[in-house]
Amino acid sequence: MMFSRREMLAGGATGLAGLALSSSLWAKGQVLDTAYVNATVWTGEGMPAARSAIGIAGGRIAAIGAAAVKAQSAKTTRIIDLGGAFVMPGFTDAHTHFLTGSYLLSQPNLREAKSPQEFARIVGEAAKGLKPGQWLQGGSWDAELWGGELPDRSWMDPVTPNTPVAVQRLDLHMLALNSLALKLAGIDRNTPDVPGGMIVRDKDGNPTGILKDAAMDLVKRAIPAPTDADKEDAARQGIAHGLSKGVVQVHTTELDWITHDTLRRLRAKGETDMRFYSFVPLQDWAKLKALIEAEGRGDDWVRWGGLKLQYDGSLGSRTAMFYRPYDDAPDNVGFPIHKRADVQQWTNDADAAGLQITIHGIGDKANDEALDIFAAAAAKNGRRDRRFRIEHAQHLTQAAIPRFAQQQVIASVQPYHAIDDGRWAIQRVGAERLKGTYAFKSLLDAGAKVAFGSDWPVAPLDPLTGVAAAVLRQTIDGANPGGWLPQQKISMLQALHAYTATNAFAGFSDDRMGLLKPGMLADFAVLDADLFAIDPAKIGATKVLRTIVGGRQRFGEGSDI
Repeated sequence: MMFSRREMLAGGATGLAGLALSSSLWAKGQVLDTAYVNATVWTGEGMPAARSAIGIAGGRIAAIGAAAVKAQSAKTTRIIDLGGAFVMPGFTDAHTHFLTGSYLLSQPNLREAKSPQEFARIVGEAAKGLKPGQWLQGGSWDAELWGGELPDRSWMDPVTPNTPVAVQRLDLHMLALNSLALKLAGIDRNTPDVPGGMIVRDKDGNPTGILKDAAMDLVKRAIPAPTDADKEDAARQGIAHGLSKGVVQVHTTELDWITHDTLRRLRAKGETDMRFYSFVPLQDWAKLKALIEAEGRGDDWVRWGGLKLQYDGSLGSRTAMFYRPYDDAPDNVGFPIHKRADVQQWTNDADAAGLQITIHGIGDKANDEALDIFAAAAAKNGRRDRRFRIEHAQHLTQAAIPRFAQQQVIASVQPYHAIDDGRWAIQRVGAERLKGTYAFKSLLDAGAKVAFGSDWPVAPLDPLTGVAAAVLRQTIDGANPGGWLPQQKISMLQALHAYTATNAFAGFSDDRMGLLKPGMLADFAVLDADLFAIDPAKIGATKVLRTIVGGRQRFGEGSDI
């Protein structure tokens, strides 16, 4: 069976599905290039079973089980003894801001700042290593760690007189600026707020240095853009970091084309090593359609065809859109980033063009409206395999939970957020609204498909921390040893499935990824402990020993690269 290049590039539910079938037939009886033996192998289907070995040929899985591996081995087969280690499908992270996270690997980390003084100290120390006038970025600060007071430019000004500072809150929905950065961006008391954003001001109307959501664009355009070489170097660091955590693929759910273009350049150089599914802004659906018509949907290393829209803000920034006001901000219900009519039109048009669409929804009203928008588009355009997604699906009304299954909308959630926000979420929305917060088990019980991700760099690019969060629900402050909202705990099997097979489905790659069986891509992780056999409290101590992508070991001792 032969396929044209155009068919191979087409992806989606057609061309590449045929390739997977062809590969499955091809794999049977093939002489193995590499055999991993003496292992416990979880294929990703059902409960785990000891299969003892896995064989690879031509970058795909060709044999599972000791007997099949032995039968297909030859003198040329490379034999690797895993010493009883645990093998499972490689992790996919369904929601990352990959390039942003990659930059932060070499930028100051304010996540550990637990007071305004510590915040200022870290910023000041980082500024010492910069040239005068060079922007200091990075961040991941969390005001909840010191009681909730937002950073002020006065904290940074004494230690950064010649360094413009723009450091982001860990949720990426706020920037903290010093006075020099405000000046360079042209922001003062006379600067009006922008639609979908907010300039925080003091009692006299002067900017404090905090910009929320769309207002962040006011300073971003003043910051010198990194070169293409800078972007590629950062992406390489991010790839190495992800591979060290057993991640074989990420979905880059972005609101621009920067990551997309960077990954395409790396792919042209043959330097990806990890797989990517690229999302670009929903408003640019026509540009994406034209790209696909001209070049297809990429390949299994860098694919595209998805669109992302941010509909509301975040809980931490009090910009997520709710029906009722925040308990700790009675005059605030959050706000939409875009007009609903515009979102509906973009969704209708992009869906009619056969593109996948995901909408960022945090607040309960935002999620309801996203579901309504999807329902209207599906009714207008007719039946097809859409795989609509809502990113975060964070705070849901009880009526919204069954709608995910009924409408076949994927809930793309981030379990680490539950154990992070769980420290203070009740202050924002109260106990009653928490009943629909991070409702993973309720969604699964209702029959919805639940995909897992990190939102890196908002949370660690480390699926094992996400697995622990979903199974244990223990907040990071240690205050909930029995689990925060423990009725929403899920099983190990459900958590791992969400990070593997469901994520493959959520990215239209379930015909070749997410499971270990003959014909599938040889993407898997080797761990030092059987996740189904250990005490769940020890999930976080589990180590990734090797990460194999496309049949080559990309991380671990004796890597092939």
